[in-house]
Amino acid sequence: MSRRILLPFVWLFICSLPTFCEKQDNWLEVQSPHFIVVTNSNEKQGRRIADQFERMRSVFHVEFPKLNVDSEAPIVVLAVRDEKSFRALEPEAYLAKGTLKLGGLFLRTAEKNYVLMRLDAEGDHPYAVIYHEYTHFLISKSREPMPLWLNEGLAEFYENTEIREKEALLGEPSAADLQWLRGNTLLPLATLFAVDEKSPYYHEEKKGSIFYAESWALTHYIYMADFQQKKRRLSEYLTLISQNVDSVEAASRTFGDLKPFQAGLEDYIRQQSFHGIRMLTSTAVDDSAFKVQALTLPQADAIRADFLAYNQRAADAQALLDHLLVVDPKNVLAHETKGYLEFRQGHIPEATNWYKQAVELDSQSYLSHYYFASMAMMSGDNEPDQIEKSLRAAIKLNPSFAPAFDRLAAFLGMQHKNLDEARLMGVTAVSLDPADIGYRINISNIFMEMEQPANAVKVLQEAAKLAKKPEDAQRVDSALRHAQEYAEARARFAEQQEMQNSSSASGTTTGVGIPKLKRRDFVPRGPHQFLVGVLKSVHCDNPVLELTVSSNGKLVVMHADNYFKISFTALGFQPNGDLNPCSDLENKPAKVEYVDSADPAASAQLIAVELHK
Repeated sequence: MSRRILLPFVWLFICSLPTFCEKQDNWLEVQSPHFIVVTNSNEKQGRRIADQFERMRSVFHVEFPKLNVDSEAPIVVLAVRDEKSFRALEPEAYLAKGTLKLGGLFLRTAEKNYVLMRLDAEGDHPYAVIYHEYTHFLISKSREPMPLWLNEGLAEFYENTEIREKEALLGEPSAADLQWLRGNTLLPLATLFAVDEKSPYYHEEKKGSIFYAESWALTHYIYMADFQQKKRRLSEYLTLISQNVDSVEAASRTFGDLKPFQAGLEDYIRQQSFHGIRMLTSTAVDDSAFKVQALTLPQADAIRADFLAYNQRAADAQALLDHLLVVDPKNVLAHETKGYLEFRQGHIPEATNWYKQAVELDSQSYLSHYYFASMAMMSGDNEPDQIEKSLRAAIKLNPSFAPAFDRLAAFLGMQHKNLDEARLMGVTAVSLDPADIGYRINISNIFMEMEQPANAVKVLQEAAKLAKKPEDAQRVDSALRHAQEYAEARARFAEQQEMQNSSSASGTTTGVGIPKLKRRDFVPRGPHQFLVGVLKSVHCDNPVLELTVSSNGKLVVMHADNYFKISFTALGFQPNGDLNPCSDLENKPAKVEYVDSADPAASAQLIAVELHK
């Protein structure tokens, strides 16, 4: 996130929602090979922004040849001309008085990539915000976790890059950062290393300025020393972080005693001259291939509303969408965004309906197909053929879009069919986006469905090494324990069977019990169904489970040959500890997903359990 101080003036009056403007902006779109620039400035400015992003991509491609510098989803750059336009879109956390003034930000989800930037930022480097935000994008694609100070320090380091036709100058010093650092007391390095997204040093203007400036200086100090001495201390530091070593401890191991290290940083900041790195490379861009088109106001409003929705300004997005759907009721993006807002509120059927309408309006939108299928899977929509069709359409329309492969893998697993293809779809999703932990967890679920818990364990052990966030590590750990328990249960059951067979052959008996609930061949009939009620008569012999759902005076018996394959979730509360299906389900209110048996005498098959308060 860029924190450059901005000019205090406003060129034109631009209201926060164009519905209430006296005069509307003119918006246009410039599409280059790898970026889409949407701006309320002019064509010359739009082309220049696209050109600089393409040049920066070229530089990073040379600087980091092993890093995938492209994205499966388009990178949309919202380049707005002034403060008023910017504040209408920036996060609410930065609208309050005394918060840090932003010059730009990068917003990335599995489906969207947005850059928001101001075109009237002050300073000698007109494209600093562009380079800063693109650096964040590339860092976000890395497999390895990165502390906030280094994330921002690298973005600050590369933002001052000077790109010429046949060379690029990296690591030029920031005059503004140096001035700030020389006039203020540095943070203790232990404090700097511990700053996270919730820290006031990341949001408040004065504290934020010293955090960004010092992060730049420390990164520059280490980077240039490593370059000259042919060392790799930053890589060594990140390796320790990836091994869940505390950031302060990792720094001490890598850089030595932090007190003399900080003294060296202070001396570095006071020096009179700074060196950069000259990189010989051609960055020529053929802007004749750029496509430029004027956007109608509803088209521009749809893009801005979508950004607001993903930027967690739901009320502003909703107001903008309600207005533009009156003017343009067939706007596909507006339907997608309405679906996303409903999803964020937990209104899954409503979200599914909006996405279904988007599919019907434009069958060539891979996102419409993907969103519809994803929401339909969550809502229990009885349209399995349409879900599968839409997921395959999304993949065909954009074969680089990892989420569609992941959802198709999960869908096939839920349907208990084509499991080899499901595994392949999951592997493809991981190959396209190796950093997404959820994709690996889904592959482990497919291996569980294939009754290959050992392979599931291997996948999850690798995922554990890549988990960057505590919540990701917790998800992987829970899934790993689940897979390990299943593998152990299978081993025990196999041992019991072997002992029983041996006893039968010798005419002796043993005290080893045989599961009372016999495994049966199950043939499903009809679509998946859902039932809300209270769980009763829970009976299990690991890993077999049977229970009864009491709903509106009716009792429905359900069976699972392997409760490790059941998806257990909770709605509206956070469970304490791990769930033991054999002891923790009795008398619990829940919503269950099941499928009827083709044999009327057989129990329905239990697919998923969503526990309620």
